[in-house]
Amino acid sequence: MLEGKPVIVHGDGSTLWTVTHNSDFAKGFAGLMANPHAIGQAVHLTGDECLTWNQIHGIIAARLGVKLNVVYVSSHMLAHAGKPYGYDFEGALTGDKAITAIFDNAKLKRLVPGFAATKRFDQGMAETLPYIMSHPELQLEDPAFDEFTEKVIAAIKRAYSDLA
Repeated sequence: MLEGKPVIVHGDGSTLWTVTHNSDFAKGFAGLMANPHAIGQAVHLTGDECLTWNQIHGIIAARLGVKLNVVYVSSHMLAHAGKPYGYDFEGALTGDKAITAIFDNAKLKRLVPGFAATKRFDQGMAETLPYIMSHPELQLEDPAFDEFTEKVIAAIKRAYSDLA
């Protein structure tokens, strides 16, 4: 994003995803660990904030002070194209992130009275991104993944051009 490169967003970016800041997760987790009524229970430990992938990427770009340059790619195409490069997007993408994921937190709130996720995604990014930017050791380049994304983006652009 900082270099103005296109960012791949799967599908059309409109699926909803539940985001939870680590500080909110910690509050819920600590409340469950100290609760004998939670033993043996399966509990969703998420926030209530649901954002589209377009919103998630847009918030990150805005916090970085850059223009978001999106290239939409079918989730199934990404899963197919990733295989020869050793990327398994089937479970993580087509089986998970490509489908709207909204969770019912009623059970968590019953087990941990007073639990509320209080840090919005944009607030978390306001803390996280400056931290990452001030720690070069966290800014690891991945030339193989860059090459993969550049090839996918080039293929999408060729497809649009060929069909015009």
